Amino acid sequence: MEPSLEYDEINYNDLKHRVKMLAQKIVEDIPEGEIPLMVCVLKGAFVFFADLTRDMGDVMIETEFMSVSSYGDEQTSSGVVEITQDIGVNIAGRHVILVEDIVDTGLTLNYLRDILLRREPASLRICVLLDKVAAREVEVPIDYIGFEIENVFVVGYGLDYAGHYRNHPWISVLKESAYKDTESE
Repeated sequence: MEPSLEYDEINYNDLKHRVKMLAQKIVEDIPEGEIPLMVCVLKGAFVFFADLTRDMGDVMIETEFMSVSSYGDEQTSSGVVEITQDIGVNIAGRHVILVEDIVDTGLTLNYLRDILLRREPASLRICVLLDKVAAREVEVPIDYIGFEIENVFVVGYGLDYAGHYRNHPWISVLKESAYKDTESE
């Protein structure tokens, strides 16, 4: 059986180093005396979110989780965003940091940003692990970016294809042959 992954796009050590740098920058930007609300977008960002929040050290934070669907089992976003799990707290007047695994078209992230801004937080910052600038259809302000990547389909470190590969400790490009045959079904 032919392997489905092309190569390690971003190895574990590079991920850990960059996540630590992002955590330090976020800590520096937290207003003095404030306890930020870190919001993880499930499921893809859970590994990144866990490492990011641990790397923030002893800074007081609160965490919440949102789940959205825009991909299904496809390799590209459908453009239709559905919140399948919302956060359970009022964010009015809070400093919120939205943590997402990847931004490509920008449609999902823009939708989430609009939803959260309507709830009147004191501030809303966005942190993404991966940014596919070449795929952008909607510009979204991103405050913290882990890596810019080419317009390829990647898996690992929480990112998946049809529920698989999330457990890999690195990020790899998924071979087109792994999903090409399923698209026509």
